Amino acid sequence: MWRCTSDAQDGEVRVTVGVDTHTDQHVGVALDQFGRRLGTRSVPTTPAGFAELLAWASGFGVLEQIGIEGTGSYGAGLTCCLRARGFTVVEVERPHRHDRQARRRRGKSDPLDAEAAARVVQAGTVTGQPKAGDAQVEMIRTLRLTRRSAMKARTQAANQLHALVVTAPDELRARLRPLSVVELIALVAAFRPVRAWTALATPLAAAKLALKGLALRYRRLSAEIDALDVHLGRLVATAAPALLMVKGVGTDIAGTLLVAAGDNPDRLHSEAAFASLCGVAPVPASSGKTNRHRLSRGGDRDANRALYLLALGRMGWDPDTRTYVTRRTAAGLSKPEIIRCLKRYLAREIYRILVKSPTSVSRLADDHPMPPASARAS
Repeated sequence: MWRCTSDAQDGEVRVTVGVDTHTDQHVGVALDQFGRRLGTRSVPTTPAGFAELLAWASGFGVLEQIGIEGTGSYGAGLTCCLRARGFTVVEVERPHRHDRQARRRRGKSDPLDAEAAARVVQAGTVTGQPKAGDAQVEMIRTLRLTRRSAMKARTQAANQLHALVVTAPDELRARLRPLSVVELIALVAAFRPVRAWTALATPLAAAKLALKGLALRYRRLSAEIDALDVHLGRLVATAAPALLMVKGVGTDIAGTLLVAAGDNPDRLHSEAAFASLCGVAPVPASSGKTNRHRLSRGGDRDANRALYLLALGRMGWDPDTRTYVTRRTAAGLSKPEIIRCLKRYLAREIYRILVKSPTSVSRLADDHPMPPASARAS
């Protein structure tokens, strides 16, 4: 039977495991508290394989913590299994540039990657907790993924429809080119259907068949998107009603920020961590006598987009925000720099709501989107 670190006694071996995840198998490497390699194990990506990995690691001593690369993809099942059993799971990111330089010297293999994951966890280099992925936010993430795919396919169908109109026979092109998208879809969807066993005799018949197929595809995708929007609206309203109360935040922005934070936003230890996650925290870029910050290009770009849209909206309709923009413009800041400051402040405001801070609830009634003139958005 495996034991958590809370059951450890003095003198026992404390085990840290690193796992390199794949589609069909996971490779784990166990280290003791002194960094000595205890063993390597490859297991299938099944519940039985997860139990086998736990039993193997616990055989060396007290299982202290487990570092997994790809907790949101290939390692999602293992992560869920471990968290359900009360183990500490640390999310290990893919190697950075300096790590890849060491990899070129040492070579690459699954056991080496698993050992590297265990060592960065043991050294305290990475401490991030993975998303829980077991509640409503995970449902929102799944539906948003499907909706994004449907939107992309619908846009592609519309573009192909216009392209076919441009190259259609003259009599058909003259009839269809003046129409809007809605009118074009309605007209070509009503073309007479062609049976599969009917031979196409002219390019005009082939063009009508192709146009009708694209129009029907566009309609099916639109119906799918509308149905997903209904489900997403309900889920977001249930998961974060306080977030939707913020003026300017709709289902799309709220869903994006919820997915970025995950089902367990408490894993983000501060609003600065949430800002970094969204890619709106300025990165130090100082050297010598130069003291400055640069724009972060990391983080969740979809969450960054949501904060950008919210900032632009407030710049357009909110008086306090417009006063803030005027003041910072007079101070010499450019528009991109002002938007960066706004996004940083909005990340602070959103974080307080996501973690259900009492101060955030009281601020919702006031709905003051900008800090006082004496405050400076970092």
